[in-house]
Amino acid sequence: MREYHKRWEFDLKSSPERLWPFIADTNRFNRDTGVPQIEIDSSNSRLRNARRKVRLSLYGLPVEWEEQPFEWVKPSRFGVERVYSKGPLARLKMRAELQPKSDGGTHLIYELWSTPRNLPGAVAIPMQINFVVARRFRDAMRKYDESAYMDAAVEAAEPNTSQSSFDLQRLSSLKQKLTSDLETCALPEQKLAVGERLAAFLEHGDDFAVARIRPYKLADEWHEPRRLVLEVCLRATRVGLLDFQWDLLCPLCRGPQESGLSLKDIKTAVHCDTCKIDFTANFDRYVELTFRPNPAVRRLNVSAFCIGSPHWTPHVVAQQLLPAGEKRELVLPLESGNYRLRALELPGSQDVRVSPEGEASAHVTLSKDGWNEETLRVGEEFSLALKNDTDAEQLLILERLEWSDQATTAAEVTALQMFRDLFATEALRPGEQISVGTLTVLFTDLRNSTQLYREIGDATAFGRVMSHFDVVKKAIADHDGAVVKTIGDAVMAVFRSSVDGLLAMLEVQGLLADPADGSRPLQLKAGLNTGPCIAVTLNDRLDYFGSTVNMAARLEGLSSGSDVIISRSVYEDAKVQELIESDSFSAEPFDMLLKGFEDERFELWRVSRH
Repeated sequence: MREYHKRWEFDLKSSPERLWPFIADTNRFNRDTGVPQIEIDSSNSRLRNARRKVRLSLYGLPVEWEEQPFEWVKPSRFGVERVYSKGPLARLKMRAELQPKSDGGTHLIYELWSTPRNLPGAVAIPMQINFVVARRFRDAMRKYDESAYMDAAVEAAEPNTSQSSFDLQRLSSLKQKLTSDLETCALPEQKLAVGERLAAFLEHGDDFAVARIRPYKLADEWHEPRRLVLEVCLRATRVGLLDFQWDLLCPLCRGPQESGLSLKDIKTAVHCDTCKIDFTANFDRYVELTFRPNPAVRRLNVSAFCIGSPHWTPHVVAQQLLPAGEKRELVLPLESGNYRLRALELPGSQDVRVSPEGEASAHVTLSKDGWNEETLRVGEEFSLALKNDTDAEQLLILERLEWSDQATTAAEVTALQMFRDLFATEALRPGEQISVGTLTVLFTDLRNSTQLYREIGDATAFGRVMSHFDVVKKAIADHDGAVVKTIGDAVMAVFRSSVDGLLAMLEVQGLLADPADGSRPLQLKAGLNTGPCIAVTLNDRLDYFGSTVNMAARLEGLSSGSDVIISRSVYEDAKVQELIESDSFSAEPFDMLLKGFEDERFELWRVSRH
C-alpha cells in the first residue's frame, strides 16, 4: 500500500530548550492527543536494543507492534518507528524537529509517515489524521508553548484528573490537620503557604505529576526553598495526605526499577531489564525518596501511552540506532562537563570531556575490539562522526555523567533530624547493609561529667545533662544534621556537609560555656570525620558503621571541650577552609597514632574560636 505522509509546522514563541521537556514527553503527548493507553508485552523484554512488543485496542480492534528505540539529539530532534503485526497499519514513523528562530522562538516541524496494511486502513488513516489528530496536535502544541514560555511546570501543562477518584471531604480534613501541624513549626507562614499549594496540587494536579512527586523538583518549579518543601511533604505524609516510597534507580538508565514503601522493603541486589545489568543499591545515589497521594485521599489510575520516550532519560543527550556497517554524523550542542558514550549491546564505554577549548570534531568507531581508552575532548558544539564496524545493529547512547541534584536521596533524608523524629521506625531489614556514600560523622561527650554528678548531686547533674542534650540536638537539627543515638552523656550524629557539623559544634560549645540562665558552665568534647559509611539496623534504628565512624569516635577523646578535633578529610573541605581562614576561628595542626589504627599517624587539627 502507498505510504501516507503528513507534515505540521508551528511557529512557537518558546525556545527549543524550554519546549523540549514538553514535546519530548511522548507519554503525555500521546495521552493529550487521544492515543489509547498501551499494554507492554513483558515476555519479550529480551529483544535487542530495548525493542518492546506493545499492544492496544483501537475501536475494539487489537493493534500490536514492535517499537524500535527512540532516536534523538537534545533539544533538536527525535523520532521513532513502529512495525505492526496486527491492525490497520503496517508501519508508522514519526519525527519532530525543533529549529531555533532569530527572535528566540522555535520553528517546529512534526511529521508522520504511515503505511496501511489493507484498503480499509488506506481509507481510515488519512481521515483520522486530518480530521482528529491534526486538531489535537494544534491544541497540545499551543498549550505546551504557553506553559514553556511562562516557565511553568511541565506537569501543569494540561491538568487531567479524569482517571482519579477523590475523597474531597477527607482531603479537606487532612489539609486542616496539616495546617495545625505546620503552625507549630519554625517558619510557619512560609510552610503554611507551601502546604496550601501542596493541597491544591494534590486536588488539581495532573495524574502523571502527582503519581511520583519529587520534592526538590517541585520546589524548583515553585521557586521555594528545597528543604522547606521536603519538610512539608514529610509532615503531609505523617498526617496521611501523602505516602512516600523508596525508588531504586538503575545506574545507567536512571529509571526506578523497584519501589518500597519502607526501607525494610529495599533489597540491595537489583536488576534492570532494559539495561540488562545487575547492580547494588546505595543510599547516596541509587535510592530516591518520592511521594504520591494517599489512596484514601486520591486514588490514581496512571496508564502508559508510550514507551522509550526521551523524557524518561533526561540525562541522555543523544541516542542513535546504527545498523551494521552504517556511518552517521551528528552535530551536538552540549554543556561543559563529563559525558559517556556507550552501546547497549557492547561492553565498556568511551569517556567524553566537553569544554570551550575542546576539538570541533571527533570520530568514534564501534567494533568488537572495544572502545578507545583515550578521552574524547570536544567543544560545546562539535561534529561527531559515527561508524558501526560490528556485524550487528547497535544502539548508541551519549549521556551526561553528572546526576541531577533534584533527587532527594536516601543518604540525605536519613541524615535529617526531622526525618528521624517523624519516622523513627524507618530502618533496613535485619542483616542488610547499604552504602550511604560520604557522611560527616560527629561524636561528642561531656567533659568531667562524673565529677559534675559528685559536686552538684545526681538529680541536679542529671537535669543539666538532659538540658545539654536539648542544646546539642537543636544545633544539629539547625545545621541539617541528625542525631543517630545517645550513649550515656555522649551523642553520635551525622551531617551531609562537613562545615555544618563544625559550625554546629562550635556553636554548642559557646552556648554551654556561657549558659544564658547563669548555671554552671559545661565543656563538650567533639570530634568530626568525613568519609564513606555503611547503613545498618541496630536496636530497630538506622545506624552507621565503618572505619569513618570508628575514627570519629577516637577524635572526640582528644578534644579539650573548648575545641573540635577534625580529620584531614574535614579540614580539606573547601567551605571548612573558608571558615578557618576567617578572623573568628583558628586551626592548630598536630599528628598522632589513634587506637585501633596503629599502623598510621594521622594529621589532625584542633579548631576553636578566637
